[in-house]
Parts: sequence; C-alpha cells; structure tokens
Amino acid sequence: MPAREAPRLVVGLGNPGREYERTRHNLGFMVVDDVATRFHVERWKSKDSARQAYDSARGVVLVEPTSFMNLSGTPVRLISSWYRTPPEGVLVVADDIDLSFGTLRARPFGGHGGHNGLRSIIATIGDHFPRLRIGIGRPEDDAVEHVLAQFDAAEREALPAIVDAAADAVCIWLEEGDDALMRFANTWQRAPG
Repeated sequence: MPAREAPRLVVGLGNPGREYERTRHNLGFMVVDDVATRFHVERWKSKDSARQAYDSARGVVLVEPTSFMNLSGTPVRLISSWYRTPPEGVLVVADDIDLSFGTLRARPFGGHGGHNGLRSIIATIGDHFPRLRIGIGRPEDDAVEHVLAQFDAAEREALPAIVDAAADAVCIWLEEGDDALMRFANTWQRAPG
C-alpha cells in the first residue's frame, strides 16, 4: 500500500481579533478566506494556536494562525509537523510594505524582508517555503500604524480584485506548483484606477 502523500498547507498571515479584521496586515487571512469560499470549506477547527480546515479532496490544509503575527512560526511548525508536510509544501500568504499597493510577488524561498510573521516562520521551519506577498505600499511616516490601519476608500474599492487574484495564485500553486505560481503572480497587474 503506497504511503499517503502529505497535504499542502496554505497559511494566511494576520492578527486575531475584530480590531484587526480589515487591516492591511490581515491580507493573508482575507486571501485564505477567499480560497475557503471557493472550495466550499465550512468546517474549521481551532488547534495549535490556529484556525484550520482540512480539505481532503484537494489535499490542502487552510491555516490562519491566531497567535499574533510575530508568533506565527509556532503554529506553522506544529501543523506542518502533524501532517508531515515539508517546508516546500507550505505556501505562506502575507502583506508586504515594500511592494506598491496591489502588487503580487511570489518566491519559492527567501528571507523575511522585515516581515515579523515570515521571520517567525523562518525561525521554526527554515526559509525553504514558497511565499506569496501582496503589496500594501510604504507610507512616508509610521510603518507600524500603516500596517495596522484599515484600508482607505480607494484601496477598499480595489481590494476585491487584488484578493481574488491572490486566491487565483494560491489555486494555481495547488494545481501546478511553484513555477506556475511565480509566472502568474510576478506578471499579474491590477487594473488602473
């Protein structure tokens, strides 16, 4: 009997709690929620400091750490260990202050770029996991205030198309792998306006 293939993990980064719900730093949660809607996933459980749902038909576990951003690595390590998913089978979706608003970028591995969620995950499972970053733009003043703030009116109008494209990217990764993810994400352009 062949060994069961480990499911892949799609990890959206964000902060728990209503006060952070629609903030720029919670883009990862928004994308995972969109993927869950597409897959008709309704059964979530809270375990290992994360909200998680296993879709056995697609061989994927959707994960939203509830440990706060800078502690995201612990739930990712626990869940990937439980399912025996290697780092290259863990796609992390996160906001990125160094990319212009609405830009998508994907890499098969790399550094944290100053992102505390990525920094925490790298500290627990290493840096050889794919990541999908979504630009939120860098403000002229306080970066912390910017990432923890709600989107402005113009951003809110553009957000559905950006989240939709990022969810498309996740689905492409699940179906076709890293190269296809990078081809799509690194060339996707949001409509002007």
